[in-house]
Amino acid sequence: MKSRRILSLLIAALLLLGSLAVLASCGEKKVDPNGTHTVVDHNDNAVEVPNTVRRVVVADIFPLPSVIAVLFDSADMIVGMPAASMAAAKNGLLGELYPEILNAKTDFLNGSEVNLEELLKLEPDVVIYSSDSVALGEQLRGAGLAAIAISADKWEYNAIETLHQWVLLLDQVFSVNGRAEKVQSYSEQVLARVTERVSGLKYEEKQRVFFLFQYSDTTLMTSGHNFFGQWWAEAIGAVNVGGELTNKKAAPVNMEQVYAWDPSLIFITNFTTAQPDDLKNNTIGSYDWSPVAAVKSGAVYKMPLGMYRSYTAGVDTPLTLLWLAKHAYPDLFEDVDLIAETKAYYAELFGITLTDEQASSIFHPAAEAGHVVLG
Repeated sequence: MKSRRILSLLIAALLLLGSLAVLASCGEKKVDPNGTHTVVDHNDNAVEVPNTVRRVVVADIFPLPSVIAVLFDSADMIVGMPAASMAAAKNGLLGELYPEILNAKTDFLNGSEVNLEELLKLEPDVVIYSSDSVALGEQLRGAGLAAIAISADKWEYNAIETLHQWVLLLDQVFSVNGRAEKVQSYSEQVLARVTERVSGLKYEEKQRVFFLFQYSDTTLMTSGHNFFGQWWAEAIGAVNVGGELTNKKAAPVNMEQVYAWDPSLIFITNFTTAQPDDLKNNTIGSYDWSPVAAVKSGAVYKMPLGMYRSYTAGVDTPLTLLWLAKHAYPDLFEDVDLIAETKAYYAELFGITLTDEQASSIFHPAAEAGHVVLG
């Protein structure tokens, strides 16, 4: 009798749970595709955006067009973006995978200045801009636009956390695919893998890295302490020689300073057209790199460019971390197959199938992608 009573109670409980589930599903509010919802951006602005976003303009935060395209496996909605983003798209894998992005307009921007009249002609549902551009945000909102501020520095240039926060916010804006957790999990696994392998390095064994951020016959800039180069160096167990410039982001330096630092490793970003041979052969300006340890040993490398310039946060951040670590400490990362890692990453997280040639092209960027005007 007792067991029968328990069974009856269990059945009743299950029936009750089922009824509650039915009631809950009946009470679910259907999303009106023609309606709006509110998101809070990285400047804590509450912004009302359409439930269905069809047209997006990215004003002055260069990596975002590539992040949007990859996350949603389409660039059709991107109708405007900076010229710097376009240069990367034309000379990287983004334009090959999503050729429609090459139709986006860039003439609404002149450097960092927005031509509001030209922007309005694009009829954007949403405009994305850098959280540092507070005045621009006010201008956009004053014109009645749904303007979303996205930050590149709120998380102290931690490229993994920055990417995660970008994806979280974009997920809210577009209400689409919930990939934020997958991107964060994968990136954190890569970081843990790298950290474990370099954790035993003594200080004197660590590579002394110089990030050549911008370089021309009149400009020589590196990463100070408050910039992505510092985070990248620490993440791979290296020392950013420019890290002593504690109040600097992109820091102008001279060759005397470079000689004093004498870095053992140089990474050249894609914010310059310079290639490793330009340092090895002193082909730009009157600089003489021949006394520098990294140049003597040939340890000068151009950073990857897949969907965007990999020095910043972006969808290629976990791959960039592996690439940097492998070039800094080849013996510790001898088993890492970057082509296989790249293909697996794009397939598993984004459903994108890359050929070996496409994956390889990320690590052999064209100089032309460095044609970019900052500020």
